[in-house]
Amino acid sequence: MKTIFIITLSLLFVSFPLDASAQDYTNLNLPEGAKARFGKGFMENIAYAPDGKTLAVAGSAGIWLYDTHTGTEVALLRGDIGIIRAVAFSPDSSTLASGGGFREDYTIRLWNNSTREQEAVLSGHTSNVRSLAFSPDGNTLASGSSDETVRLWDTTSGKLKRMLSGHTNAVHSVAFSPDSKTVASGSSDQTIRLWDVDTGEHKDTFLGHTNTVNSVAFSPDGKMLASGSDDLSIRFWDIETGQYKPTLAGHADGVDAVAFSPDGRILASGGDDKSVRLWDAHTGQHKQTFSGHTDKVYSVMFSSDGKTLVSASWDETVRLWDVDTGQDKAMLSGYSGPVSSLAFSPNGEMLATGCYDAIWVWDVDTRKRKLTLEGYNSGITSVAYSADNRTVASGSWDGMIQLWDTDTGKHKLTLEGHTGDIRSITFSPDGWTLASGSNDGTIRLWHVNTGKQIQTLLGHEESVYSVVYSPDGRTLASGSSDGTIRFWHAVTGEYKSTLSEHADTVHSIAYAPDGKTLASGGSGVQLWDIKTRQYEEILGRNIELMRLLVAYSPKGDILAIGGEDGKVRLWDTETGLNRQILEGHALPIKSVVFSPDGRTLASSSDDGTILLWEVR
Repeated sequence: MKTIFIITLSLLFVSFPLDASAQDYTNLNLPEGAKARFGKGFMENIAYAPDGKTLAVAGSAGIWLYDTHTGTEVALLRGDIGIIRAVAFSPDSSTLASGGGFREDYTIRLWNNSTREQEAVLSGHTSNVRSLAFSPDGNTLASGSSDETVRLWDTTSGKLKRMLSGHTNAVHSVAFSPDSKTVASGSSDQTIRLWDVDTGEHKDTFLGHTNTVNSVAFSPDGKMLASGSDDLSIRFWDIETGQYKPTLAGHADGVDAVAFSPDGRILASGGDDKSVRLWDAHTGQHKQTFSGHTDKVYSVMFSSDGKTLVSASWDETVRLWDVDTGQDKAMLSGYSGPVSSLAFSPNGEMLATGCYDAIWVWDVDTRKRKLTLEGYNSGITSVAYSADNRTVASGSWDGMIQLWDTDTGKHKLTLEGHTGDIRSITFSPDGWTLASGSNDGTIRLWHVNTGKQIQTLLGHEESVYSVVYSPDGRTLASGSSDGTIRFWHAVTGEYKSTLSEHADTVHSIAYAPDGKTLASGGSGVQLWDIKTRQYEEILGRNIELMRLLVAYSPKGDILAIGGEDGKVRLWDTETGLNRQILEGHALPIKSVVFSPDGRTLASSSDDGTILLWEVR
């Protein structure tokens, strides 16, 4: 899973005027019941339309389509909810193919690029679709998959023409020769294979790479094939002889992408060393290095006129470069890795979201990002708002807790003491104390103004995943992977009692607003009567719903339950029935939280997006 973060939300198309009439991207293709989407998820692949008008960015939210003139999002294509790992435009730009893999859906979908409607679903692969390519004549679509096969599809009928078997590991890249007669495939088995498109016959195998072949590309004249590998090398292969010319060395880490310019004079490459490099395709000499990405570059592509190079990176940005000058012309951003935690401000106006190495604070009404709180060396695991709206607290993998001023975005305090990941933080109702739970098995209480540690609560035998104050502020409850829920005196830290009947890890706990019931989530959800210590199990234990997260609405009439299946279930606490299932995330839910007025539910996911749902 990529845990990447973007520093800038808005599109920074510095050389393009933004279209003032463009619709807000947070409204594009929302799932039923949702009213906004913050964040665009993480990226997997990019494709430039041959007509130069559209750029497709595929990932966990679907396929974002950009107008390359204005730099604005024009559509979000979503079929069945899932991660899109590969995209390709047809030669006439009329069709966009997409493929991916999610919960055994390994289909390829064909989209009409004008109407944005889905036209066909191609089924057959038994694992993730990693690469797609249209033949130059437009008659055939090739797909490479983790199921070790290459499949050739008729683009008119959508029927499978041939399945090409021979690779002994995942196929990462497929490419057609300019005459559409040959398809090349690169694989984790360290080989490149050439296939006859008409007969499906295996023509040749190129040997020489000593690690995964990530990318293959034919030269425009069809005489050479370029390949990039995790062995740090780029190789040029003579198609007729199968011999390779001197290896291009320069990347300090694996090479993930190669692409020829339309005139065949330049080869572009992107790698794990964060760089984009240009090479003379005839001499192999290094021409230029484009710097700007802050993480591995996994895709590069030229525009049809050869003047612009597009690159996509694990830093979750797409950059457009001027090939002649090497200048960074534009940047697409707003993508992120998993969103681990959410917190509404007590006045309901702001939503804090914790990502990999920063916190985004959003204005809920305008749907604009107000603050970006940065400075982390490791992933953020939990965020919380103080009762006066003035402070956001965050915990991270490095065991640190940071306090931030929400008006200025300035860092206030660092709380140190835990020796393991921070799993949960929460402010006391009076705002004077912050409680934190950690992988080190301890709970610590901190003075919010001074940052000094007040108490260390010992008793749990394993990680503490959740800490929460009772509504009256007198009791602190904690849930742990040791299968217990413990209660502590909120002021003195004195241990009060334990609920030990939980079947497995307690991932989440939440008090009902009246303080009489405590909900806990693991592989099932249990409702505990605080007085009698008796519990009722709802939903039942379900291995597919492991790590369930729970949150009560302000009135206590709804319990929101987020699961590993990417769905949020709204449980009616009065009738004991499931009221609604909210579907829109592609990966497991990481956090659910109600707005203070109870009208909105926010959910975050490993897919890198936050959805705001209208609570009916």
